[in-house]
Amino acid sequence: MADLKKIVFTMLAFSILYPMVIAVSEDLLFINYHIHIGNHVLNDLPPGTPSLRVRCKSGDRDIGEKWMFPQEDYTWDTKINLFRTTLFSCDVFWEGKQQNFEAFNALRDEHRCRKFHNSCLWSVREDGIYSSNDNADWLNIYPW
Repeated sequence: MADLKKIVFTMLAFSILYPMVIAVSEDLLFINYHIHIGNHVLNDLPPGTPSLRVRCKSGDRDIGEKWMFPQEDYTWDTKINLFRTTLFSCDVFWEGKQQNFEAFNALRDEHRCRKFHNSCLWSVREDGIYSSNDNADWLNIYPW
């Protein structure tokens, strides 16, 4: 009788928890997030400005280094891992200035970036690195 109770309890718990786990897994594992770092929005850097050097990576994935000229984008896609620890950081160098910033942090960005087509938008400007949730309102998150 005790074994039957254990089996019934296990089946009941599984039937309740399984749909929740699948929903969370689908939400986290199958959504593709697009990270955009650019200096093109609203002509952010002054005309004739020196190029911008950017290098982005996570703990297990190196996106690489890119020299960005006006009107260029540095873009890649990622998915959130099951433990929600996905993190990409970038080093930005421009005119003797350097800044490291988190271009994608799963805990911060899983909902924030979904507001605009699953895109995390970043813009490098003269006074720092800006972020936007809608490509209209920009906030200087990482000043130089």
